[in-house]
Amino acid sequence: MSGPHILVVDDEADIRGLLKEILSEEGYEVDVAANAAQARASRARQTPDLVLLDIWMPDIDGISLLREWSSSATDGCPVVMMSGHGTVETAVEATRLGAFDFVEKPLSLAKLLRTVERALDAGKRRRQSGRLLVPPLMVPVGKSKVMQQLRAELQQIAANQSSVLLVGEPGSGREAFARYLHERGPRAGAAFLTLIASSLREADAEERLFGREEPGGAKRTGILEEAGEGTLFIHEVEDLPASVQRLLVGVLESGRFTRLGGVEPVGLRSRVLSAAQPGIENRAGTESFRRDLLAHLNMLIVRVPPLRDYAEDVPELLRHYVDRLVDTEGLPFRRFSVAAQNRLRNYPWPDNVRELKNLVHRLLIQGGPEEIRLEEIERELAVQAPPGEPLVKQDLLALPLREAREQFERAYLQQQLLLCNGKVGQLAKRVGMERTHLYRKLRSLGVDFRNISED
Repeated sequence: MSGPHILVVDDEADIRGLLKEILSEEGYEVDVAANAAQARASRARQTPDLVLLDIWMPDIDGISLLREWSSSATDGCPVVMMSGHGTVETAVEATRLGAFDFVEKPLSLAKLLRTVERALDAGKRRRQSGRLLVPPLMVPVGKSKVMQQLRAELQQIAANQSSVLLVGEPGSGREAFARYLHERGPRAGAAFLTLIASSLREADAEERLFGREEPGGAKRTGILEEAGEGTLFIHEVEDLPASVQRLLVGVLESGRFTRLGGVEPVGLRSRVLSAAQPGIENRAGTESFRRDLLAHLNMLIVRVPPLRDYAEDVPELLRHYVDRLVDTEGLPFRRFSVAAQNRLRNYPWPDNVRELKNLVHRLLIQGGPEEIRLEEIERELAVQAPPGEPLVKQDLLALPLREAREQFERAYLQQQLLLCNGKVGQLAKRVGMERTHLYRKLRSLGVDFRNISED
């Protein structure tokens, strides 16, 4: 019986020959094609189990060929893209169109063989289940140093089976990055289940987690069992009730649980990923969150940055979400003017990437001229920041100069005063102001320095 059938599409004869030799020695049946025409003919003769597809080819590029196949093929054949001149944009476009993975040239043969095994396994699962896998892998978008480092970190830990805690602000994309970890790792193709921590009530939490066995032998599986060999993602772990935290500690320490009404223990097979807001380490050990639970969840920690920390990627994110919403929801295409992009680069995005996506969605639904101009953006952003919003989240560009300056000075002096334990004398030295002038400034800004030390 022959092994899985792999189609290699590359215009470089040396690479075609090398891949055919190596993959054949691994027991695979290999066909090769030098261009899109040969690839179509090969696929028409025999449906492959996997396609290794080069992006840059002389007749039709690999992205165009992938788009053609993704819109017409129903065989569930996974495609792995190859490129020696890859960019973030091409990787994003390829995965958006359904590519299983993206490998760079010069090829690391060990990595390629691992990718081939994962892709073939995923394709087999897809055909057996008769349904698609989870949505196409979403590569984190952005060319900034922040995003490059995050991508490298996620790729490095994806194959590790340890639990991962993703720490970041709401809306920063923690679940998307958790899905990326799942899809880049050996559990890709298995289930990815999300558990909203606040949805668990103490009254029924045990049954929802562990399931139940009825006296007659009927079984109802809980979410821990449903996750199987896949990934369980717990969203906002600090919202878990105290009793649920205790239950999870028991499961994570023993690696097993027992269904309600049952006697036989069930092994925990899934990888556990979770998300929390910044400061979770400081809250651990208090009445609200157990330190031992955090110790089980944060064997690996990923710090997910707020969008304001990589604002240079905002134009690319805008284009990405426009293209995605046009393709998936059939919304009319619109593009952001340079002035609109610059304005949004300097917006603080208090709700992070979620807010950016919602803004793009709203603008496309509302419709209008193809070019989204600065005036339209200003109308959308014309909302006052809530009282007490941190300075970094305030849209100072929406304010007149005097008001923006006052808000900055107030927030700056309040924070500095806290660092000085409410002592105005220390504050004067720290900020380089004469004490009498500083008192007048604090009063004019409404900063109650008498109560700072008490607070």
